[in-house]
Amino acid sequence: MKLYYSAGACSLSPHIVLEEAGLPYEAISAPTKTKVLPDGSDYRKVNPLGYVPYLVLDDGTGLREGPAIVQYLADQAPAKKLAPANGTPARYQLQSWLNFVATEVHKGFSPLFNPAMPDEAKRLSKERVLDRLTWADGELAGKQYLMGDDFTVADAYLFTVTNWAKPVGLDISGLKNLIAWRERVAARPAVQRAMKAEGLI
Repeated sequence: MKLYYSAGACSLSPHIVLEEAGLPYEAISAPTKTKVLPDGSDYRKVNPLGYVPYLVLDDGTGLREGPAIVQYLADQAPAKKLAPANGTPARYQLQSWLNFVATEVHKGFSPLFNPAMPDEAKRLSKERVLDRLTWADGELAGKQYLMGDDFTVADAYLFTVTNWAKPVGLDISGLKNLIAWRERVAARPAVQRAMKAEGLI
């Protein structure tokens, strides 16, 4: 498999999952700003949408969208318990978390990276993201991870997007459960490997 990623972007989530799952893969840098691959070619010839992550399977099939990619990867290594079994209520809980992170948190951060966005719009975006993360902080009370005792692909995704709080000036230091959870996730060897590979630590 080939994972196209941009350092520190949301593609860190499937990068972490690949390391957690122990699956063989090749990581290819596809910077979101330049769209130029290491061989000099245009990334948009691989993924016309031009964003990451993008996963190419061994048969050449392409998969886009992080929440779909991480579930596919989890299903390739069921013994690792990165996602509950398909068709179970727990799997739909996982999908609920992935959708929450994608639509309420990930997309909430997007305006904060846009230099053309007015300050008032950025202030409103920060308030909304903090509100959503405050809810997640409450959900983490008494839990090791989002789904309970097991680290799942939802943890990889939320960890990735909460990494963006510091660069955009969003203060999450008051969210004690979230901070403790982030420390647990950051200490995982697979997370360390993925972050080192992307030059983030």
